[in-house]
Amino acid sequence: MDIGNKIKEYRIHCNLNQEELANKIFVSRQTVSNWENNKFYPDIKSIALLCNIFNVSVQDFIEGDLEEMKKVVNKGDMKVFNIISWIFTIELITMVISAYPLSKYAGRIGCIIWFIFMIITMATATIIEVYKKKYDIQTYKEIIAFCESKTLSRDDKNQEIGKRPYQKILLAIISGIIALLVMIIMHLILG
Repeated sequence: MDIGNKIKEYRIHCNLNQEELANKIFVSRQTVSNWENNKFYPDIKSIALLCNIFNVSVQDFIEGDLEEMKKVVNKGDMKVFNIISWIFTIELITMVISAYPLSKYAGRIGCIIWFIFMIITMATATIIEVYKKKYDIQTYKEIIAFCESKTLSRDDKNQEIGKRPYQKILLAIISGIIALLVMIIMHLILG
């Protein structure tokens, strides 16, 4: 990454210290220091402000760094994705386990409670899908790489993209089998 060196170079050229630059772009002096030491990368708003202050185009400012910046996954998003994934797993297990007891011991009220819980679980699944779409992760390998803050090589990515249609069909078949098994078990238990 060369962006840290560019920020420092342009800052010095404009006769600004880190504190003065930080005040002009509404960040802390420590943030500017972290950028200059390539510990963090400026967000798009900060890049626009820096380009305005340094009187350079965005393209000139981030030239050579754009591909590297694209690879950096927002760590906050990754943590949220992991947390939501765990919540979804717990919700799904609870939903499957609670179906029989709720219907058996609470009757219609239990079924209504289970249905509400199913809606909440589906909402969580939708949030996960939004993250998957945002970061273009569909296959298991892509999801694992995302959760570990890694990026796949171009060849690996192309290979995973080729697997997507087959994995969707397989996922649909497995989901159907699981649903059928749950229905059979429920029928045998309630039967």
